[in-house]
Amino acid sequence: MGIEFPPLVIAEIGINHEGDPAKAHRMIDDAADAGVECVKFQTHVVTDEMIPNDVVPGNADEPIYAMMERCALSAQDEREMKAHAEERGMIFLSTPFSRAAADRLAELDVPAYKIGSGECNNYPLVRHIASLGKPVVLSTGMNDIASIRPAVEILRAAGVGFALLHCTSLYPTPPEMVRLGALDELREAFPDAVLGLSDHTTSIYPCLGSVALGARVLERHFTSDAGWPGPDIPVSSTPEEFGRLVEGSRLIHASLGGSKEVLAAEQPTIDFAYACVVTTAPVAAGERLSAANVWVKRPGTGQIRAVDYERVLGRTAARDLPADLQVGWDDLVDA
Repeated sequence: MGIEFPPLVIAEIGINHEGDPAKAHRMIDDAADAGVECVKFQTHVVTDEMIPNDVVPGNADEPIYAMMERCALSAQDEREMKAHAEERGMIFLSTPFSRAAADRLAELDVPAYKIGSGECNNYPLVRHIASLGKPVVLSTGMNDIASIRPAVEILRAAGVGFALLHCTSLYPTPPEMVRLGALDELREAFPDAVLGLSDHTTSIYPCLGSVALGARVLERHFTSDAGWPGPDIPVSSTPEEFGRLVEGSRLIHASLGGSKEVLAAEQPTIDFAYACVVTTAPVAAGERLSAANVWVKRPGTGQIRAVDYERVLGRTAARDLPADLQVGWDDLVDA
């Protein structure tokens, strides 16, 4: 990952499988078929993650504790998911929500860790994950620069590579609350970070727009079927949408950079699109050239381009010039 590379598109399967490994495996295949490079799950060891509670998330209708108990995959399930993803040529990532979850992923030898926005300022957990020695992708929703900075300092001290994902932790996120301008703030505050967007809108457009602003990691929730139940389904994209996200992000990345100059490759277009000075009527030798007998017309294969039209006016013809002749400097003498 880096500014010079096309964006890494992460399909956040999360808990959209609702605890059903068969649905999870289907989503792995569908993501791979869509051209996605990376799938991400969530690793929940519920007893190490939270105490029993009745708190209901804003995008759900059941307590978070019961939801995580129902949706948590086993260690063996996750081992099989990782093997499946890698067989399909994809990177397997997961978000650990506790020490036990991070340690489970360490045993799986995951290539990197994703830390969710809710854990961005959970510095003890960030420190534990950083101590495992793998790169970290850190979402920063619900955090400002001041609360992100200690987490970044932990990652720097551990010597692990890291990416920071701007995020709005609102499901769904209205477009006016996406705030892509935050990418500039993150770049200024943390110039050594790879930047990205973890998006919770209902379309792929904010992710595509963020590429032009430097985002090189794009994360959205993924589902094989928009009709499935689950709290994150309304902010999830389908395989078809992810296919367009992958294609569009690569195209936008390829379009970046460069400078405003004429390319050699544009010459074939110049040859027909530019205008050159031509006679609009026969001009006798010694006759003065004026707007009455010369103008600018295509193609652009003549010697005197339209930009020099004013320099031609007032000069005299060095020889008889027929109509529709592309005028050359040798055809002219000073008045």
